[in-house]
Amino acid sequence: MQLTVTGKQVDVGDALRRHVEATLDALVGRYFQTAIEAHAVFSREAHLIRADVSLHIGRGMVVNSSAAAPGHYAAFDAAAERLAKQLRRYKRRLRDYHGKARAAAETAETARSFVLAPFDESEEADADTAAAGNGGAPVVIAEMSAELPHLTVGEAVMRIDLADAPALLFRNRSHGELNLVYRRSDGNIGWIDPETSRRPAEPR
Repeated sequence: MQLTVTGKQVDVGDALRRHVEATLDALVGRYFQTAIEAHAVFSREAHLIRADVSLHIGRGMVVNSSAAAPGHYAAFDAAAERLAKQLRRYKRRLRDYHGKARAAAETAETARSFVLAPFDESEEADADTAAAGNGGAPVVIAEMSAELPHLTVGEAVMRIDLADAPALLFRNRSHGELNLVYRRSDGNIGWIDPETSRRPAEPR
């Protein structure tokens, strides 16, 4: 497993790197034979140290966790414990997922992803001029290519939870249409399954 440990305006010593490596190796060994890569980033958050841990365990499968504490070790250990709880919650599903991935690789499908600049109210007076120049389209800051996975709804919910992501667009394996799962403000996961003329609405 390839591991990177970095600090943002905080020092990260060799002893901490060894602790991170040993902890993540044990965690990965408990649930998987191998993992592709892992990242641990330490930064300062007010008077605390924040640890952000990202574990890439397979194609399109990323587990993210973070925690803040007075010290580097306490912050990382708390983030690692949260990571372990997430993996324990989905242990059976993850094993099934890896078994399916070994049995048959999914056909790769990608979608373009954009980062848009927020609207600046201070430039409201120039809005008409700007709209005339770009057709009223928002300013694109970055453009990326993202995988569009073929998943069941349960697998999509697992991925968004493990990655601690706000939303996930995927192709529903049961009927082939685009679906979206997203994190609601009440903490639950929402699911959008548009009805199309090509298929009847599925029973809920």
